[in-house]
Amino acid sequence: MVVHPVPDIGREVSRETRERLTIFAELFQKWAKSINLVAPSTIAELWRRHIADSLQIQPLYPEAETWIDLGSGGGFPGVISAILLAERGTGWVHLVESNQKKCAFLRTALREAGGRGSVHPVRIEDAPGAIPHCDAISARALAELDLLLAYAEPWAQENAKLKAFFHKGRDYAAEIDKARGRWDFDLVQHQSKIETDSVVLEISGLRRRTSA
Repeated sequence: MVVHPVPDIGREVSRETRERLTIFAELFQKWAKSINLVAPSTIAELWRRHIADSLQIQPLYPEAETWIDLGSGGGFPGVISAILLAERGTGWVHLVESNQKKCAFLRTALREAGGRGSVHPVRIEDAPGAIPHCDAISARALAELDLLLAYAEPWAQENAKLKAFFHKGRDYAAEIDKARGRWDFDLVQHQSKIETDSVVLEISGLRRRTSA
């Protein structure tokens, strides 16, 4: 299969995946004119700042079959992961988003780009009732790590092998220290290939600390 670099980042993906990403990008730019999908100042850097950044996640845990993407918003990284899974032909991404307008965009993006995923228009706190099991969780620009771990806890209790992947910016070290006050977890820090001061935190073995 012939591979091509995605515009602006040089990452090689198949022709089919590049076409899917291009469809998504065109839809995103169209919808972003009427609803707030990301900060308007970042739309000009859509490929590098958002798409390329999101392309880092699914390959960090390629064997995961079922993903949950929390606060999917403009589709990052959830729709991008769903597009990568479409090339593989297996796996599924459950996108959790409570904003109805954003849900409409996400459904359209998955349908038009052929991503392997579905949209759940529920609050994150209610999502475990709708999606009882997953292998992996992702979230980007959503909340502090301490809160993200609280969101992930129900699935971690159900699956001891769960891994969570959270994009974090330059203040991630302080967030880790704060989270250690309430949680025990194993941590791998993946340096972002897109932003020099950003990381992807890989969390496993999540468990709430018990009082002494």
